[in-house]
Amino acid sequence: MINEELIRSALKAVKYPGFSRDIVSFGLVENISVRDGSVSVRISVTTSDGTVPLKIKTASEEVLRKIEGVGPVSVEVAVQQPKGAAGGNQAAKPKVMPGVKKIIAVASGKGGVGKSTVSVNLACALEQQLRNRPDFKGVGIFDCDIYGPSIPLMMGISSRPEIENERIVPPTNYGIKVMSMALLIDEDSPVVWRGPMINNAISQFAQHVSWDDLDVLVVDLPPGTGDAQLSLVQTLPVDGAVIVTTPQVAAVNVACRGARMFEKVNVPILGICENMSYLDNGDGRKVHIFGEGGGRRTSEVLKAPLLGQVPLDSEIREGGDRGIPITIAYPRSEPAQVFNRMADSLLESLSLT
Repeated sequence: MINEELIRSALKAVKYPGFSRDIVSFGLVENISVRDGSVSVRISVTTSDGTVPLKIKTASEEVLRKIEGVGPVSVEVAVQQPKGAAGGNQAAKPKVMPGVKKIIAVASGKGGVGKSTVSVNLACALEQQLRNRPDFKGVGIFDCDIYGPSIPLMMGISSRPEIENERIVPPTNYGIKVMSMALLIDEDSPVVWRGPMINNAISQFAQHVSWDDLDVLVVDLPPGTGDAQLSLVQTLPVDGAVIVTTPQVAAVNVACRGARMFEKVNVPILGICENMSYLDNGDGRKVHIFGEGGGRRTSEVLKAPLLGQVPLDSEIREGGDRGIPITIAYPRSEPAQVFNRMADSLLESLSLT
């Protein structure tokens, strides 16, 4: 029997051009209609590459026509221009978070590079740089790492968000608003979700959280390229991405592959952060435990500036565990100064200086 479930299953064979993920798991299939053997499908993509919609449409039609018993097939591909796309229609940008001036995504190609630590300390450094300005609005962190949210722990937040006027009010610490899945689920509860549920969660957090007016929203993404990353750039007007890597070759290669996703959807790479760059042994000499030059190589490949090299420091780890970021606990330390310089560079590139 031809039904919506059968059609959706068949469309899983259609890969998003340039990705190994299919259009169903990416949450791009918006509507399926089956009637007397005829099939109509609506797919929504955000891209400035004119070849992508045609490739998806052609591949989808080919897959559907192979299903026994299927008659006429109609595939509609709705296209939205991503933020920053050349010649893009400004009116087509998502009208969410209208009070947020700039949105920075912090991403990595693999886990274990300290992306969430970078997100937290970068947000704190941005807040410190901006707070004394007469027009200062605020800074927020949006934890999009659905499966492994850790931002509340690192920010010293354990209280549940409140609800006011049917909107979620994010808790605040160190002057920064924080929203995370970790604040809505039990500590021991795993998040076992498929793509569409992730897409919906990100959309709900974007539209139903009282972010109010912010100068900068830092978005901590899960590692890799998948549902959350694509949903983010489809839902939010992201102004740019910071790619986090470590010095070794393996991390660099994966970081570059992960960054290509942002290039495909025309989100600018604002810069590279090399985390765990070196260990200061106390006499001024730097010990490069994980190798050397990874951030520079990533910067050269992606043609993006190397924003900073964050040293290995036990205070960074301890600060994360205690909920006191090193930029707050030890603002004059070398790691804190690196984050401050990164914040300066980002504010300048985003025209917030």
